[in-house]
Amino acid sequence: MKTLEQHLSEYAKYHRDQRNIYTHYIGIPLIVFSVFCLLSRPYTQGVFPFVGEFLVSPAVVVWFIGNAFYLKLDLRLGAVMALITAAMVYLAQPIAMMTTSLWLSISIGIFVGGWILQFIGHHYEGKKPAFVDDIMGLAIGPLFVLAELSFELGLRNKLKSDIEDVSGPVH
Repeated sequence: MKTLEQHLSEYAKYHRDQRNIYTHYIGIPLIVFSVFCLLSRPYTQGVFPFVGEFLVSPAVVVWFIGNAFYLKLDLRLGAVMALITAAMVYLAQPIAMMTTSLWLSISIGIFVGGWILQFIGHHYEGKKPAFVDDIMGLAIGPLFVLAELSFELGLRNKLKSDIEDVSGPVH
């Protein structure tokens, strides 16, 4: 399995323009949230007796698998990502319980809006999105955004340096 540095460095090669990164700060969370909204609709209540009224949906399964991957790559970033995405799953529940047309309209609208921002960013970058060459880019994108935000806060300077050694600096 690739390391955190390898995944982020490969992804970063497609994201060296600061304007592109800024569009990703909004676009990627919107896309992730919309996917949780869409996956929260089919749920079962009380599947696990010890859990009680907790709703188990495909969104919870995806949350668990995705965050297990992030935690395996890096405990600190993975823990923050688990908290952020847990909030997204929680906030997706009310949308998933709306009428079918409203649930789909909101979820798909958020999804499309997020992708529009992504493609605007890649227009500035002058490069295609990373997932076109490597489907793992879809999974690494959210972690990349969190890592970039941590760099802006002055955190994880060694990781930032390792990425820039491979991918070049942000301009």
